[in-house]
Parts: sequence; structure tokens; C-alpha cells
Amino acid sequence: MDCMFEAYLTHESVNFEPDDIPQTSEPVWILGKKYNATQELEIIRRDILSKLWFTYRKGFVPIGGCDGLTSDKGWGCMLRCGQMVLAQALITLHLSKNWFWTPETRDATYLQILSKFEDRRQAPYSIHQIAQMGKSEGKDIGQWFGPNTVAQVLKKLVKYDDWSCIEIHVALDNTIIIEDIKQLCNKTTTRSKTTSDNETTTNKEWKPLLLIIPLRLGLSEINKIYIDSLKQCFEFEQSLGVIGGKPNLALYFIGYVGDDVIYLDPHTTQKYALVENKLTDEQCLNDLTYHCKYANRIPIISIDPSIAIAFFCATEFEFDTLCTRIQNELIVSDKQPLFELSETKPKQWYHFDETATTIVSTGTTSSTATTNLFNTDQFLIEHQDFSNSDDDFEIIG
Repeated sequence: MDCMFEAYLTHESVNFEPDDIPQTSEPVWILGKKYNATQELEIIRRDILSKLWFTYRKGFVPIGGCDGLTSDKGWGCMLRCGQMVLAQALITLHLSKNWFWTPETRDATYLQILSKFEDRRQAPYSIHQIAQMGKSEGKDIGQWFGPNTVAQVLKKLVKYDDWSCIEIHVALDNTIIIEDIKQLCNKTTTRSKTTSDNETTTNKEWKPLLLIIPLRLGLSEINKIYIDSLKQCFEFEQSLGVIGGKPNLALYFIGYVGDDVIYLDPHTTQKYALVENKLTDEQCLNDLTYHCKYANRIPIISIDPSIAIAFFCATEFEFDTLCTRIQNELIVSDKQPLFELSETKPKQWYHFDETATTIVSTGTTSSTATTNLFNTDQFLIEHQDFSNSDDDFEIIG
């Protein structure tokens, strides 16, 4: 096994020099961590290698029954990017932001996280579950998702997974509503104490938050006025990167250096592979397929304007800190910020119940006017046709 691990971490050619991270004096940012490329190249690569990398797979149990799809090649790249964002949130929560993977890793928590994304019907975040839940967003199995669609699907799926212990909030209409998020994540628990007075105590507990903000930063290409702010998002310690890419070609952006964004690419087709408890040689080799040796990079100006920015806040303090930085560094200092921050919901907005499947109008005197929550995205966005792009976005600027 040691020989196989060594072969994985090296390259066949001694003259091979990857072009993943340039030798530059400019800082390299990876999900809120700042690196020096000339002094910390191997640490940067080790950090990237530790991210769970989900790609196209083939040969898994059919999705949707015996006649269903056994591969997601050609349509599952955005679903895989969504998996990578959620997996990184779980690793940050349950293993820490500074956790590193090695081929010898057999940590039970790591294996449990990975098992939740394997291509099995029973896995809560498998390609099967995401594709099936996509039907509630109007997406047939095998149909390409946009960033907003995968965010909405993951938001539903986490409700069925108590172990992961997170909430997902998808910020619509380019606006983070602080009140909504605090209502979603602050869970009140009541405990009884065995005393002579039969006391009861009420505690407020924060449920860790994965915040996803779908945006459209231009028409056919990203507007240059947003580039600096977009790069700055990777510098926040709560950063979980950006889902984006090209039309119908999704990538998971995890950082930047200079004017390039660094990304993990799901467009590699691998065989269906289970890691389970990582007890056999086959399972150990399968684990290697979930980690990418070298990231890629492209000019940030070349990415598609339809993106979704992600942040993870394990505590309420982290969320408050994030809001402060957004306000001070992205909104106050920018004439055209990426998104807005509001303490409360504007009166003209509909009231969204994060834990239910309905919305109730707050703009009328009637409280009985309800409709399906997951069919109302278009109510909050401009009804414009943008070819070759996800249509669930608000145009900025």
C-alpha cells in the first residue's frame, strides 16, 4: 500500500511541474487562509488535496429505477460542485478548518462525512438524492442544474440529516436578511432540572449555518466592477468558495491568486467507488479518488456571471463577524456591492418560513394566502431571458 500511496502523490515524470500555483510574491488565498506561494507551496497543495473532490462517476446503481441513469457524465457537474461545498462545511464543522487529509487517514468522522456523499441511494447527499430532489425544483433527472437550483435542493436535504447538524439559508434577491437567518439558526431548548422547585431552563443554541448567495454579475460575462469584491470574499475566514464556471460547465472555486481563481474541476469521469470503513486495499485506493492532487486556475474575468457565493458560520459570533466585514468591506466601501445586508425583511417582501413548505403574504390583510415555497423563486427575480445560463438569478447593476 505504501508504494501505491507514493505513486499517487508523485508523478510519473521527474520533469513534471504542475501549473496549479504560480511562483509569485502575491498572496494565495484558499477559503479564507492566506499563503505565500514561494515559501508555502507544499502546504497550499496539501490544503487543496484535503478538500473532498467530487467528480462524474459511472457504474453506480441507476437513478430513478432499473431503467435510470448509471452515470452523471455530461449533466452532474453542478450537483458535484454542490456536494463539494456542503462537504467542506461538514469538514469545517466536525473536523476543523485546519484539518488535513493524508492517504493514511482513517478518521471515523472523516469517513462518516464522505459516506454521506457516496453514490448510493441511501446516502443523504448522493447524486441519487440530489437528482431526485431536483424534481421539486422542476429539474428532470439528467437535467443540468444552475447554482441556485443546487442550493435550494441541498437546503431541503439537510433537513433530513440530524447528524450533520447544519442549516442552509439561500439568500434571495441579492439580500442577506439577518433577522431571517437568526430565526433559522437560533434553536430554543427547554430542559427540566430535578430540584425542589422543579426548575426549567431555556437555552438558545446556534445551529451552524451554510449561507449561499446566488448572484448574476452581468449579462453574458462578469462585470469588471465586481471582481475586486468577489476576490475579497475568498479572504473572509468564513469563506466556502464560489460555485460557478461556464454555461453548462460548473466549477468549484476555492480561492484566488492575482487575477486568477483557483478551482476544483468535477469534469473527470471515475468509476463508482465506495470507501466505507477503509479497511481493504480497494477501499483505500477508492479514497484516493476523492482527492485532487492539483487544482486548476483561470482568469477571474472569464468565469460565467451566474455564481453562488458560500460562507460557513459555525457560531453566531462567526455570523455576526461575517456581517460586520460584509458591511464594512463590501458594502460601505463599494458603490455597487455584490449584495445587500439588511437587519429585517423589507415590508414589500413575502414572508418565508424556512422550516415549512409555504410562504405567507405580509403585504395583505389576509393570512390565508399561501403558495408552494419552492415554486416562488421567480416572484423575487426579474423575469428576463438569458440564454445559456441558469435562469434563477437576479441581475445586479
